Amino acid sequence: MSQAATWTAEALSWGHGPRVFEMFLEPTCPYSVRALGKLDETLALAGEDRVTIKIRLQSQPWHMYSGVIVRCILAASTLPEGKAAARAVMAAVAAHREEFEFARHAGGANMDATPNQIIARVEGYSGVELAEAFAIPTLDREIKWHCKYARQNGIHVSPTFMVDGLVQADMGSGDAVADWVARLVG
Repeated sequence: MSQAATWTAEALSWGHGPRVFEMFLEPTCPYSVRALGKLDETLALAGEDRVTIKIRLQSQPWHMYSGVIVRCILAASTLPEGKAAARAVMAAVAAHREEFEFARHAGGANMDATPNQIIARVEGYSGVELAEAFAIPTLDREIKWHCKYARQNGIHVSPTFMVDGLVQADMGSGDAVADWVARLVG
C-alpha cells in the first residue's frame, strides 16, 4: 500500500505532563516564530512530566503562502520521522521566514514563486523530502482539523495560547519563558 492510502499525521506534541499548553501558530508570522523558539526552553523549565506542549497550526490568509507551508508541516508529520520531521520544517521556515513571506503581505520576490518552488525551498532548508507526502489527496482532513479546532475555541489569529483548554488572552510571544512556566506549573 502507498503512503497515501495509509498515512497518519503524528501529533505535534512534546512532553507528557497533565498541564496542557497549546500554541496556535502561523509558521511565517514573526510573533509565532518567536513563540516557537521558546518551545524547548519552556518544556525544559516546566518539566516534560509536568506539561504537554501542543502546536496547533493557524493558517492565516494575509500570510500568502500560509496554506502551502502548513500543508508542508503536516505532510512532514506523516513521514516515518513524524513530528521530528514536522519540527525540522517549522524550524527551517522560521530560520528563513522572509523567504516564505511577501513584502507588506502583498509584494516582493515571492509574487513570482509557485507552490512547487515553495515546497522545494522548504525541502532544501529542512532536509525533509516531503513533496510526495504533500500530494496525499486526503491530507486536507488534517488541515481542516487544525482549522476547525481553532474556530471551535474562538481562535482567529496567531499566536494565541491556551492552557488546559482556556484561551489566555493576556499571554504573548514576547513574554519571558519564566513567566510562561510560572503560569503553567506555578
